[in-house]
Amino acid sequence: MAQKRVKLDREAFSCSICLNLLKDPVTTPCGHNYCMNCIKSHWDEEDRKNSHSCPQCRKTFTLRPVLLKNTMLADLVKELKKTRLQAAPADPCYAGAEDVACDVCTGRKLKAHKSCLQCLASFCEKHLQPHLESETFKKHKLVEPSKKLQEDVCSRHDEVMKMFCRTDQQLICYLCSVDEHKGHDTVSAAAERAERQKELDGSRKNIQQRIQDRKKDVKLLQQQGEAINRSADKAVKDSEKIFSDLIRLLEKRSSDVKQQVRSQQKSEESLVKDLQEKLEQEITELKRKDAELKKLSHTEDHNQFLHNYPSLSPLSQSASSIHILPLSCFEDVTAAVSEVRDKLQDVLREKWTNVSLTGTEVDVLLPQPEPKTRAGFLKYSCEITLDPNTANTQLLLSEGNMKATLMSQQQSYSSHPDRFTNMWQVQSRESLTGRCYWEVKRRGGVYVAVAYKNISRAGRLDECGFGRNDKSWALYYNNNGYTFWSNDVQTPVSGPESSRVGVYLDHSAGILSFYSVSETMTLLHRVQTTFTQPLYAGLWFDYWSPGDSAELCKLK
Repeated sequence: MAQKRVKLDREAFSCSICLNLLKDPVTTPCGHNYCMNCIKSHWDEEDRKNSHSCPQCRKTFTLRPVLLKNTMLADLVKELKKTRLQAAPADPCYAGAEDVACDVCTGRKLKAHKSCLQCLASFCEKHLQPHLESETFKKHKLVEPSKKLQEDVCSRHDEVMKMFCRTDQQLICYLCSVDEHKGHDTVSAAAERAERQKELDGSRKNIQQRIQDRKKDVKLLQQQGEAINRSADKAVKDSEKIFSDLIRLLEKRSSDVKQQVRSQQKSEESLVKDLQEKLEQEITELKRKDAELKKLSHTEDHNQFLHNYPSLSPLSQSASSIHILPLSCFEDVTAAVSEVRDKLQDVLREKWTNVSLTGTEVDVLLPQPEPKTRAGFLKYSCEITLDPNTANTQLLLSEGNMKATLMSQQQSYSSHPDRFTNMWQVQSRESLTGRCYWEVKRRGGVYVAVAYKNISRAGRLDECGFGRNDKSWALYYNNNGYTFWSNDVQTPVSGPESSRVGVYLDHSAGILSFYSVSETMTLLHRVQTTFTQPLYAGLWFDYWSPGDSAELCKLK
């Protein structure tokens, strides 16, 4: 009972406007109490109506009442505060600032339970009962509590807008439909709602399907990520083992060379030492013989000289003269090891592009768009050089193997199985995978091509010519225009003439594009296929015109 009394006390001394304990309480002529600032603010808003009303009983006053502080009520509130009975916690049954209040409740309003679209009012559970029990309100449309009921009222006719004008795409009332919207395509709001509900349901179904698809994509990407990690870990482990095996092999070869050199060194030193000892023995014998001869030559007695002379022992056979030749046996070893090193470096340089390009890009399930600007293409620019071992002997490579020129005299290239013998062609040293971009500047007629490594190096045109088989693709261009070749099929290509052609390759996506490069880039031809091997850039001079040239441009 004490708790109930305290609760009633709190309600009795609360302002029905701010719902807090009264502050500077005042009493209106009708006997209701408010905070002074709350009722002043309420009446300030009503000043423009030239009338003032009580928020609780709705009694109006022609003249704005003069408010005086209710000292007794102020003392009671003060005493209530002294006993530490603060304002009651917000009762979940009563409407707060963010809630929809019951339009029927007087005084402190309860939360609305439903709103009625016909009455344009909101009702708490108690005041909602007539709508639930009376046949009069059975057809009224009840919705969740809403503060925006007035938005459903036509501002012109003060009628509920139950029609929809499809012509003007807006809600209207019935009077609007026979007035300013006469002749328009109008339907009931319910019919329009039903139509749009179907669209909404379709959209939701589409969204839900897309959500499921994206969830599958996320799962696939997750699996792809896990596969990438497994593949990367395996690649690192395997490559470490391969390099360790290679290092051990090199160390063993280094040890073998060292052992062979030391063994040869020991053998040669032994020969030198034996020969040196023989020479020193001969020197000793010669010195002894010279001493005998010197002694005999100083004999004064002629008879004694003649008597002793025949008894001198003859000189032993002298060793052949020693000719020191330049020491070259160990230099040959150094030269052989250097040759091995150079060949190994060439192999690493040629094959390392495959390793580096393979490791720089991971293809995921989402397709990567082709760049739109030259700056975008340049992000994928790659430095490639022409391979002298593939160049036809009529081609001169220069500018650091970036430029090929058709010559009237054959060049002195060594024999190599990769060399093109029948066509004036050359391939790049570096293989191309992933996404790559390069540019070729030409003078004369030149085929700009890509081809597999296993394209024929000799034979018929359809076997080794770029674009004339299923192992190569080529764009031919000269001053008369462009032509694309693939699998020996010719396709005319139109586009602005330029001395420079850009080539874009997305190996995994199977895209090969050729662009005319000037102040802007113009797509000449695009191929969509499947590449089964790494590609190599190629150049082909089809007509005998010494002096024609093509150069791989430096883009970085």
